[in-house]
This record gives sequence, structure tokens and C-alpha cells, in this order.
Amino acid sequence: MNKIVREHYPVDKLPEDLRELLDPSKPVTLVIEQDDEAARPDPKREFMRFFGAAKERNTSATEAVRRIRTLRDEWE
Repeated sequence: MNKIVREHYPVDKLPEDLRELLDPSKPVTLVIEQDDEAARPDPKREFMRFFGAAKERNTSATEAVRRIRTLRDEWE
């Protein structure tokens, strides 16, 4: 992780959206951290995109399990 720390940084050098939150007459301590890893998607959220897939087939959970077991057993 990369980290930059600047003490007594002038508020007027900050981006406008941050300047409006601070008192411009006082300096700030600026800490910037950058993660080394790219943001990973939440696996639970990725799985949920399949929720309701093929709902038009009106398949019960029992029937879906039966179909999956049949397909799985073909490979044994």
C-alpha cells in the first residue's frame, strides 16, 4: 500500500469539494493511501445476479435439484 502524508497543507490547494468542508484559515494534514490490490467484487453480490434466472420455467427447488443431480450423475 502506498501512503503519502503532508502536514500543514494549505486548504486552498485542495479540490473544491474538499475545500468547502474545511476552514480555509487553518492548514490540514493530508493523508492519501492507495491500495495495492484492485477492488474485488463482493462474491455474494456476483452470485446474486443469477437470482431469479429462468424463473419463467416455473421450476420448484425440488425439480431443479433433481435435474442437477441427473446431469451430475451422467459424469460418474
